[in-house]
Amino acid sequence: MLFNIFMLIAGLSVLVWSADKFVYGASAFARNLGLPPMLIGLTIVAMGSSAPEMFVAVTASMEGMTDTAIGNVLGSNIANITLILGITALLGAISVRSQTLLREIPLMLAATAIAGYFLHDGMLTRTEGVTLMGLFFILMGYLIWHGLTSKQVDTLEDEADKEIPKGVPTHKAVFWLIAGIILLPLSADWMVQGAVGIAKAYHLSDLVIGLTIIAIGTSLPELAACVAGVLKKEHDLAIGNIVGSNLFNILAVLALPGIIAPGEVDAAASTRDFYMVMATSSALVILILLSGRARALKPWHGGVLLLTFISYQLVLFLA
Repeated sequence: MLFNIFMLIAGLSVLVWSADKFVYGASAFARNLGLPPMLIGLTIVAMGSSAPEMFVAVTASMEGMTDTAIGNVLGSNIANITLILGITALLGAISVRSQTLLREIPLMLAATAIAGYFLHDGMLTRTEGVTLMGLFFILMGYLIWHGLTSKQVDTLEDEADKEIPKGVPTHKAVFWLIAGIILLPLSADWMVQGAVGIAKAYHLSDLVIGLTIIAIGTSLPELAACVAGVLKKEHDLAIGNIVGSNLFNILAVLALPGIIAPGEVDAAASTRDFYMVMATSSALVILILLSGRARALKPWHGGVLLLTFISYQLVLFLA
């Protein structure tokens, strides 16, 4: 048991650290190539923050733990909104001014609904996995096209520009990019192996271990990014990290177990846990709309979201 705990903690620590270095190297390299900050933020940074979920999904799927991979996606999206935004909003109101975000949030809801349709029959087929991945590439194509052609000034662009490393030598950026690519799959494997050992010791299902320990662990990069964003008054970037990560998770990461290990899905994932993902995603929209012209998540909203996260975790463990 101690060895499994060590594997889990070591894997999680290296996973989070290597994801950060991967984003650092990739975004610095992209800046050196002359790509616009908005484009870097919407693609490389958003995908990089979901790199832990992606590599855990690949590792778990290849080892036949499809429910762990799916649980990680659903649990991460729930944690991103309830735990991460809950804690972040408690630090101060988070306003949404970016027109880009106001377009992405409905896209997140639509993508979640499509994933729910695919899961409702208790199966995730290879065709459905390929479809989700295809939708992801279409979405990325749209965001890249809009980022390159739009003349509209967006607050998100200024905030993204501040966060992308400047003056990093190309050889250094490439070094950290390659280091991240090497360490991410290794640390994901350590984390999955440790989590499996703990799950067996405490008789937890593959789904629950993905929804809880792994999901919370792989969401830590988003927590760090959101808290830093709010402290720097970069509110759109904070919510943008969550919306971008959830979009990437539900389309690209959920596609991976369907492509690699298609088959039956735990019934709870397609009912209880998907309903929770849809409810929390909808709650984000409702809370922003109810705030009126301010279009902001207020501290009391953060308290409600955090209480929702705690209640959901209790339901999982008591079940």
